[in-house]
Amino acid sequence: MSRLAIFIALAIASFASSGAAIAEESKGCALVLMHGKWGDTRSLASFAGRIDSTCKVKLLEMPWSGRRLYDQSYQTALIEVEAQVKAFRGQGYRSVLVGGQSFGGNAALAYMADIGDADGVMVLSPGHAPKVMYERGIGNTAVDRARELVAAGKGDERLEMVDLNQGTRRELKMTASVLLSYFDPMGLGHMPATASRFKKAVPVLWVIGTSDPLYPVGEGYAFANLPIHPKSKYWAIDSAHFNTPDAATTGAIEWLQSL
Repeated sequence: MSRLAIFIALAIASFASSGAAIAEESKGCALVLMHGKWGDTRSLASFAGRIDSTCKVKLLEMPWSGRRLYDQSYQTALIEVEAQVKAFRGQGYRSVLVGGQSFGGNAALAYMADIGDADGVMVLSPGHAPKVMYERGIGNTAVDRARELVAAGKGDERLEMVDLNQGTRRELKMTASVLLSYFDPMGLGHMPATASRFKKAVPVLWVIGTSDPLYPVGEGYAFANLPIHPKSKYWAIDSAHFNTPDAATTGAIEWLQSL
């Protein structure tokens, strides 16, 4: 082979290598994003579309959607998220985050407490407070009965209970084991507990609207329980519960870029 041919071959190889490096660089960040209670992926489609160029987004329909209505336990829901986290890593993304709005934010915290392999968390107007529901007498009888049935090995028995979502009540039916997984007042849905049990310290963006029912309890409710990380941020914005993601889009992009 002539020197010219060798030079051309090396140049092509170098160009191909640079192209591969650029492609790999474009896979720096991915986010598994979860919707709120009784909702679906459409509620976060606008937010996801606007941040996707900064961090690749995968919207998941979770077991608490309006279509599924708790067809799987909370633990199984987190396994569904884990599968997507692993899929992103398999595609070459170096940083994989989990996040969500309302119940989805609750689940992002639970994910880090139960599985804990994500590199960051985005919590948007977090919701679902089973301890508050229980203490107010909303569904507490069903929770107590579910606990008895699960202890007796009868977790597949179906129970009725009243669920609560931003002031709206809805009567649902699910198995005792599934019911307990979501509504145990000190279980995976209890955000102050899951925030304190992260398996590792990661950056957390916690966004809450000043008109959100959870706003008055402030950082001390759960954010303060998180393991300290220099990139974590508690951000109160002028919004209500449901429009927080869209109101926070610009700030969320800036936070992602800072990681």
